[in-house]
Amino acid sequence: MKFIVIVTKYIGLLLLCTMLSGCTRLFFFPMTQHVTTPAQLGYQYEDVYFESADGVRLHAWLIEPVAPQRGTVYFLHGNAENISTHFRATVWLLQSGYRVFALDYRGYGLSEGKPDVPEVFSDIEAGAQWLAKQDDSALPVFMLGQSLGASLAIKFASLDTHFEQRFDGLITEAAFARYDTIAQHIASKHWLTWAAAYPAKWLIGRQYDPLDAIAELDGIPKLLIHSTDDEIIPYRFGEALYRQAAEPKTWITATGPHIRAAAEPAVRQGVLAFMQRVATQETQPAQ
Repeated sequence: MKFIVIVTKYIGLLLLCTMLSGCTRLFFFPMTQHVTTPAQLGYQYEDVYFESADGVRLHAWLIEPVAPQRGTVYFLHGNAENISTHFRATVWLLQSGYRVFALDYRGYGLSEGKPDVPEVFSDIEAGAQWLAKQDDSALPVFMLGQSLGASLAIKFASLDTHFEQRFDGLITEAAFARYDTIAQHIASKHWLTWAAAYPAKWLIGRQYDPLDAIAELDGIPKLLIHSTDDEIIPYRFGEALYRQAAEPKTWITATGPHIRAAAEPAVRQGVLAFMQRVATQETQPAQ
């Protein structure tokens, strides 16, 4: 019995280290099959295809709001499934007058390739370029990321030299602060991988960490949202990001499960107020 336990722990450690050796494959769990389309929920949408810098064909949805359009939200989803499940988190924005551009990273849904970092940042950039060419209105554009998408959005904003020209603000929900610490947290939660918690921390570099990137976003309006009940990405990680974030920044504390903050009317009102405030500031003439 003791031998079996030791072997099982070793296998768990080996599996995790194998995943981690491929940079951040641990963080991507793509699903190719679509579950629902916006049309099934009564929303008009367009299938959009474009290529990343390395020639990978990507897919996204451009979903039209039901209310008079107030702006556009570029949506980056979390690590599992694809836009056919995650876009439901943006339905309330469609009802509030915001058009949603939802990207599937490479390997997700109808997007080709295999997801990994740093390649996924090229995917986000390709989506930003496509959106900029299509959206010639004076209405505001925001980037919204959830979970892994939130952490990717923060780092992307620091990499994109045109971010302030393309986007009026950045909104994140349930972002983690560092890849190594969230990997350690995940590994320590399961008996099969708890022994790999510290190797997980050693094997992932910090060059793409949101905690360092968010300090560089001086002048970009930021809204960070995190639930005190989040069991996937602990609340303390969101607090660390907010403390490190450059001004201007806004914080909303939510309750409830992971990436379900918008279920609270007060959170929706806070997000809409943030976007309205930023849009108003952008349109005010310089003194």
